[in-house]
Amino acid sequence: MSEHAPLVLDIAGLELTKADRRRLRHPLVGGLILFARNWRDRAQLGQLCADIKSVRNDLIICVDHEGGRVQRFRTDGFTHLPEMRVFGELWMNDALRATNCATAAGYVLGAELRACGVDFSFTPVLDLDWGASGVIGDRAFHRDPRVVSLLAKSLMHGLLHAGMANCGKHFPGHGFVKADSHHEIPIDPRSLKAILADDAAPYEWLNTSLTAVMPAHVIYPRVDTRPAGFSSRWLGEILRERLGFRGAVFSDDLSMAGARLIDGREVGYAEAAVAALTAGCDMVLLCNQSINSEGGAAIDGLIDGLTEAVLKDRWQPSPAGEQRRLALLPATPAPSWSALMSEPRYMQALDLVP
Repeated sequence: MSEHAPLVLDIAGLELTKADRRRLRHPLVGGLILFARNWRDRAQLGQLCADIKSVRNDLIICVDHEGGRVQRFRTDGFTHLPEMRVFGELWMNDALRATNCATAAGYVLGAELRACGVDFSFTPVLDLDWGASGVIGDRAFHRDPRVVSLLAKSLMHGLLHAGMANCGKHFPGHGFVKADSHHEIPIDPRSLKAILADDAAPYEWLNTSLTAVMPAHVIYPRVDTRPAGFSSRWLGEILRERLGFRGAVFSDDLSMAGARLIDGREVGYAEAAVAALTAGCDMVLLCNQSINSEGGAAIDGLIDGLTEAVLKDRWQPSPAGEQRRLALLPATPAPSWSALMSEPRYMQALDLVP
């Protein structure tokens, strides 16, 4: 096993190819992120996850599975989970019922994924619903950071019951800006004081509950000229030292437009990965590069580039970062799908999901 396996990659299809297996065996690769294109049905997903674990059982199998419009698996028995705004609306009528329903949704989310072999979902969204961001929008629980924190903690409690870790995103907040960081680089002009008092507050209030955080590909120029995911000030000084976060930090997708401009110039994937890791990320994601016309050449280039960075001492593996990565793997076996379907806690939770 590597001293530190920070790369999270994707695959093109429903099963592993020889190239996929070769990449996943590389000691710098620590995880794989699944998309809707990797899903046909539960049997296929379970077989795919088993094949991934047969390559290396320490690989983290991840997915963006929040509910609402961001839910990769929607058929063959998977529960259609509501967008997080539903829980915020429920809160306005019955706060305690809303927290209970959020816990139920978290349990269903985690339990169904784990029954198919998936280890980890990048959820919950901690962004505030300022009403300006199309890419966040109804993915956010609420405008009030106190409501966001309590509903997120409730959902995370459900994930914990299912044996799944959590990931708060997108630190320190993506909800204020209109621009979508998939396509352009959002600029948030507010002061550090304003951001800490509002958008970033959930990260401090949840610092004993969050197991992972994903920073935003957003530039906050009054704090740093770099996007948060490439900023040692945001990740080291503010997230870890000031807000007291101790878990793993994932970069957002390095193929997004917001990840490619650092210090005013466009960089390649390997340089972006080194910048993110050096700034304080423990893991970096490169998504949707297995499906381009080059047959995943960008993935191989990232692996080769990070290997070269290690050899030339531009980045060195972090044993602490590896410990944080491994801590995200489930600690207990998951029940099979058929066993889950008759589990009293699961049946009760289903009745509570809005």
